[in-house]
Amino acid sequence: MENLLLTITAVAENEEVRYRFMDFIRELTSGVNIALLGAAIAVILSGIGSAIAVGKVGEAVSGLMTENPNLFGKALVLQALPGTQGLYGFIIAFMVLLRLGILGGNIPDLSFASGMYYVFACLPVAIGGYFSALRQGRVAASGVMLLSKQPDAAGKAITSAGLVELYAIFALIISLLFVLQAPVA
Repeated sequence: MENLLLTITAVAENEEVRYRFMDFIRELTSGVNIALLGAAIAVILSGIGSAIAVGKVGEAVSGLMTENPNLFGKALVLQALPGTQGLYGFIIAFMVLLRLGILGGNIPDLSFASGMYYVFACLPVAIGGYFSALRQGRVAASGVMLLSKQPDAAGKAITSAGLVELYAIFALIISLLFVLQAPVA
């Protein structure tokens, strides 16, 4: 512990190291990096929600396949529905990358505040996508159970799960509108 304190003290006393460290922190919190953090949050949260939900519905589909393998096509639609939220997060992240010019090589110099705008623009699809995917997964898993009892009720099951999708679409639209209005430089 004593050696660690001596090292920290030596680093703090060395002015050049201090300036390099501050430059590192400044670059780390640049507007572009903060905007990229927003894009990452959009993909990660909506992707986690989709992965969990698709997995849960997949478990229900596996159970259904042991009873009636002919229903796989109808059950597959129910399993795929919660995956769309992850796609929506990816779309918003891609739009952020396009807007920032990351894919074209012309990266602007954004302020920290402009970078934070992108973070907040990505939050609707990140949070809305996460929670709607989880809820849609529960509804879709229940739809798989419905299919096991009433194989002709696939339309009702898909419609019920599709209604939850509406809120993910709202989140996508809001994030998209925010990103399209975001400052570029």
